[in-house]
Amino acid sequence: MGKRRKRLPLIEDLEIIDIASEGKAIGKYNDMVVFVVGAIPGDIIDVQVSKKKKRYLEAFPVKFKKYSDLRVDAKCEHFGVCGGCKWQSLPYEKQLFYKQKQVLDNFKHLGKIEIDEVNNILPAPEIYYYRNKLEYTFSNKRWLTKEEVESDVEFNNIPALGFHVPKMFDKIVDVNHCHLQGNYSNEIRNFIRKYALEKELEFFDIRKNEGFLRNLVVRNTAQGELMIILVAFEENQKLFDLLDAVYSEFPQITSLNYIINKKLNDSYADLDVVTYKGKDHLMEQMGELKFKVSPKSFYQTNSKQAFNLYQKTLEFADLQNDDIVYDLYTGTGTIANFVAKKAKKVIGIEYVEDAIKDAKINSEINNINNTSFYAGDMKDVFTAGLISKEGKPDVVILDPPRAGMHPDVVNTILNASPERIVYVSCNPATQARDISLMNDKYKTVKIQPVDMFPHTHHVENIALLIKR
Repeated sequence: MGKRRKRLPLIEDLEIIDIASEGKAIGKYNDMVVFVVGAIPGDIIDVQVSKKKKRYLEAFPVKFKKYSDLRVDAKCEHFGVCGGCKWQSLPYEKQLFYKQKQVLDNFKHLGKIEIDEVNNILPAPEIYYYRNKLEYTFSNKRWLTKEEVESDVEFNNIPALGFHVPKMFDKIVDVNHCHLQGNYSNEIRNFIRKYALEKELEFFDIRKNEGFLRNLVVRNTAQGELMIILVAFEENQKLFDLLDAVYSEFPQITSLNYIINKKLNDSYADLDVVTYKGKDHLMEQMGELKFKVSPKSFYQTNSKQAFNLYQKTLEFADLQNDDIVYDLYTGTGTIANFVAKKAKKVIGIEYVEDAIKDAKINSEINNINNTSFYAGDMKDVFTAGLISKEGKPDVVILDPPRAGMHPDVVNTILNASPERIVYVSCNPATQARDISLMNDKYKTVKIQPVDMFPHTHHVENIALLIKR
């Protein structure tokens, strides 16, 4: 006989006292930390333990005995089911408090880093409709709520167009109205769903890798330009008819595109984009600068707060006219071009070759002639050889992905010995880890948390490091 699994306990009347770094709520049970999803400080709940570790437990709510006095009504009808905006029940000022705390906890406990100056978190200019890009998924089987499952009504194979249920790659919540993106995003999505249902177009089955409609991407700019990218399994007249219908209903679309994806996953970074109508790009404005945004380009998804983020980055860098700046993980060169006017020269490095092409175009568009861009793996490109060619950096600015920096990149920075390092991060945990590796040589002078994504636990942070 197989080994019988031990039943995990139900904990009654657990009081939530704090929020952890990844947004999970915290309670205490017999001197054990209990991480709970879907709760906020002040809640008292019965929770079912789902995972037991040596030093902590993970659990989910079974019954709320008392709701926190902090709790507010969520604005979105999909709250609690959709995977986004999990902090809508928390007042915005408390969201900011816990985000700042998350940054400080990582620097203090994980990185063991002392900070001279901690600036108050920078609130977002808008807490709804702040995103300039959303990606939706088609599914031939809509996610059913608990109430629907327990009802007597039949809900068989209802198609959906919306967002993934957390940690479930094949479960999609059908979204009626999303409060993350304005500018026709909801109208376009709902029109496409309605048209597809009326024409009996197949929504995709991700498990069987079959069907017709796979994904929908909506992008917009602060100037009101709109980009639509429709991802389908095959190219045929049904696809063209759908695209024509969308363009006829929304003639204000600037760029209408499609992608054919026959792969087993939804990634389209390696696939061709076909521009069906309009331009093959959008133009975004940030301050005095203009940026070209192609279908596969990375661009900060909160345009207004990105401008504030880059202004703070420029302020921290304290550039002089004769400074040589290296902008690591430059993306489409947004930061590089943003700071170029204050420096002698800026060298941008990025893994994605298409992004580097856009970075060069963005320099040309803005008549910036003191930038150089290189494509390739950071640890292979940012080397002593490149520094010998381009010059020793006075300032290094870096904005790596969530995983942080490769140790070889850290060592190259240390060997290059710039006077100042400005580290921009979307993950304070890996940021604190990386800075701890440079702590002997660099002092962390100040940090600036920035809220890029209201109603989520995610927080951006800028750190200024000065050579000791």
